[in-house]
Amino acid sequence: MFIDIHIHIDALSRLPWREGGECVCTPEEFIEMYDEVGIDRGVMLPLVIPECNILTQSNEDILMIAQKYPDRFIPFCNIDPRLSNNSTNIDLSFVINYYKDLGCCGIGEMTANLWFDDPRVTNLMDHAEKCEMPLLFHVATQEGNTYGLIDEFGLPRLEKQIQAHPDLIFLCHSNPFWSYISGDVTEDTWGGYPKGPVVEGGRIPELLSKYPNVYGDLSAGSGYNAVSRDPDFGYAFMAEFQDQLCFGTDVCNLSGRNNVLINLKNFMEEGLAAGKLSQQVFDKISHQNAQRVLKL
Repeated sequence: MFIDIHIHIDALSRLPWREGGECVCTPEEFIEMYDEVGIDRGVMLPLVIPECNILTQSNEDILMIAQKYPDRFIPFCNIDPRLSNNSTNIDLSFVINYYKDLGCCGIGEMTANLWFDDPRVTNLMDHAEKCEMPLLFHVATQEGNTYGLIDEFGLPRLEKQIQAHPDLIFLCHSNPFWSYISGDVTEDTWGGYPKGPVVEGGRIPELLSKYPNVYGDLSAGSGYNAVSRDPDFGYAFMAEFQDQLCFGTDVCNLSGRNNVLINLKNFMEEGLAAGKLSQQVFDKISHQNAQRVLKL
């Protein structure tokens, strides 16, 4: 079984993300792609926050898809920290629990371009922890002209939030996060896709070792690059942190079916066939960790 921890999907609009670009996949297109490559279910992350996209949608759009295809799609809600009156103390538990009661299993993808320690972000994390809802987020390197929660080189602000919220599951994503799998990442490379052998001393192994509530979302080119750039290291990394990693794709449109959708899956299956991944590790990362964290 494969549970995809990270997809974007839309059943209502055919508005592309940019002029002349592709539209977000419909549920039916996702099901066709999933059946073709052997992925069982996908976690839908609502396009609520405007920094990441032109098309925006409501949490209700996602719940509608989940109701129509309950065996294929798992809903998250997305809660903008600036919701309602842009306050640092709004009762977001009220909103989070509303969507949790409707079947949402987590919050994300958090793409608001705010600093990790912005009081509004802290407020959201306080309430997510209180409501026992995992938070999946994108890390950014700068303020403006991008999306995602902003940190400095070395991820110090993220670590402070992890320390302040020991009962919140942090589902970490994006190239500015996964570049830290290697100890030789620099201020010039941490926002990209560094290649070559992994050097010991990376921040990701450090964070995963220190904090059991930190999880790696292996989706997109960033997650795949992190484990595949140095395959022997990647398989050993997956074995070491087998309880804190989740398979994902971050597929949004049809162009992802021939690469992003299958890259990590193929890498895992090749590792299993070659004896570089045990069946236990394979099963945990492919679906069991997602089932446990999302209480499926």
